Amino acid sequence: MAYIERSITPYIQRAERSFKAVLLTGARQTGKSTLLKRMFPQRKYVTFDDPFFEEQAAVSPQMFLSLNAPPVTFDEVQRVPQLFRYLKMECDNRSAYGLYCLSGSQPFRLMKNVSESLSGRVSIVELSGLSLREIQADPFERPFLPTMDYVLARQQSVRKPEDIWAIIHRGSYPELYQNPALDWQQFYAGYVKTYLERDVRELSAVQDLDVFRRFMVAVAARTGQMVNYANIADEIGKDAATVRNWMSILEASGIIYLLEPYTPAVLRRAIKTPKLYFRDTGLAAYLTRWLTPETLACGAMSGNMFETYVISEILKSYANQGIDYRYCVSYYRGKDKRRVTRNGDTMEVEGEIDFIIEENGTLYPIEIKKNTAETAYAASAFQVLDRVEDKTRGMGAVISLCPAPGLLRENVMELPVWYL
Repeated sequence: MAYIERSITPYIQRAERSFKAVLLTGARQTGKSTLLKRMFPQRKYVTFDDPFFEEQAAVSPQMFLSLNAPPVTFDEVQRVPQLFRYLKMECDNRSAYGLYCLSGSQPFRLMKNVSESLSGRVSIVELSGLSLREIQADPFERPFLPTMDYVLARQQSVRKPEDIWAIIHRGSYPELYQNPALDWQQFYAGYVKTYLERDVRELSAVQDLDVFRRFMVAVAARTGQMVNYANIADEIGKDAATVRNWMSILEASGIIYLLEPYTPAVLRRAIKTPKLYFRDTGLAAYLTRWLTPETLACGAMSGNMFETYVISEILKSYANQGIDYRYCVSYYRGKDKRRVTRNGDTMEVEGEIDFIIEENGTLYPIEIKKNTAETAYAASAFQVLDRVEDKTRGMGAVISLCPAPGLLRENVMELPVWYL
């Protein structure tokens, strides 16, 4: 199988030279183990998926580290939390950098162990699924920002994919692209089974995995929507507290991302509920039974699935440069109604901005539409950001399936999705 080069590789190389340890996190099947083996082929490699090594590290961590001296890679390290305090001592006793490469899923549990034991000694790196840039072997590295400077730089290497809906439907797990003959349904059926039997059982005492599977389907059907715990609870026959707990499991294991709302004090009527997005559109399509790219593109979920894909691609562009995007991205929706006229009809609508990127005191608003052409109306809510004190509204963008970049009006561009 052909290896797909990962955009995050240069950042990991820099981190390995600057920290005692590097921790690579991410959902299952995003390629963590393969990447570390590829980058550091001379290192000894130990996986705690092997019951022997897991038991040795848990029973006698100090001796285990003595027998597996650095430089070494430890995979699925979340299985042996007892090891972290001894890793701290080894890092403190040695002056060299790049001693340990650690990898594992379940980022929340790992973060707890790291914050308690390896704070200041480890660089934490998030590995996402494949981005469109990686699938196309595009070397462009800059994180997405809707500015003219970005667009001019991006167009030097950008290529329009033959079928963007085929990519959205297939998803972002590397194995699906390294092995094109792999059956899509078979892959995701195995993925869900493995996830339920391993990550879910490890993260929480879920007794009925069939009910949890129905919960996953209910959440997938709501990708791109604001979270409504009570609504999901009614659908699966559980209480809202259980749904909240299970939602945290999906987030902890990298299945979903919760986008927080933008709620500055001046926008008093801003809704404060997060929006949920599946990290992988292929998994969301599988769970909601959109079994072909054609039915997905024309189906009732096409708009939400397109928005999910766009959000995921933007976040990957930041994560692959080692940027913690959680503190600079949000969305806005306000309760205040405003009257607008479109196609001769006047209506009342709520102000909504699908995505906001904040950088250096500037707010960049983004609207996401699956159409091939849009009008300036799509960006009419952007002006609400002008009311935010001490912030400047920067260039806005409507991300769509348009054939090429264009200007909708002053300070608002329309960009094809493959420019992300």
